[in-house]
Amino acid sequence: MKENYQKELEKVLEETRGSVPTLLLHSCCAPCSSRVLEYLSEYFRITVFYFNPNISPAQEYQKRVEEQKRLVREMPLRYPVSVMEGRYEPKEFFEAVRGLEQIPEGGLRCEACFRLRLSEAARVAAEGGFDYVTTTLTISPLKNAEALNRIGRECAGQYGAAWLPSDFKKKDGYKRSIELSAQYGLYRQDYCGCVFSKRERQELLLTGPFRKRT
Repeated sequence: MKENYQKELEKVLEETRGSVPTLLLHSCCAPCSSRVLEYLSEYFRITVFYFNPNISPAQEYQKRVEEQKRLVREMPLRYPVSVMEGRYEPKEFFEAVRGLEQIPEGGLRCEACFRLRLSEAARVAAEGGFDYVTTTLTISPLKNAEALNRIGRECAGQYGAAWLPSDFKKKDGYKRSIELSAQYGLYRQDYCGCVFSKRERQELLLTGPFRKRT
């Protein structure tokens, strides 16, 4: 039976009613985090953990992380939110996906990337004594919520952290993220972040229905 991660999340929110647990929220970018922060900051004290060694090139990474910090500064939230920036060492990503370079977007290469980022988030959450850890990645309609929750749980279990289940695209979460991105004038990238997703995006523009015409 397919799990309903939104209902599982709502169950946790009900169980923790009356308290304000801490949450380490792995974020992939400001646009995806916008709706998640709006939603979860009503229930948690959040630290946004920006760990994305997959993003390339370095200028793109810097642009995205600065947008994340700006959003947190400007967005009115119930409880204070802080940002923790992880290390940026792209070689970690390339080592994690070695041998999977030709796998299409959304396949095993992406799962290896998820595991790299969520493992580090789980480690930081456990060492920092956070009550829960989760990721904004499930808000994207292009990301597999089942794979993210499965990998997230495995990584959290490895380090003794508590995984917060999610499927943030539910209840118009993705639509709301687009609205908030427009409201705050957020930079919205047109590829996931890695060189492989950028390559696929460029190939689509050249050969797909929206290819550039000369």
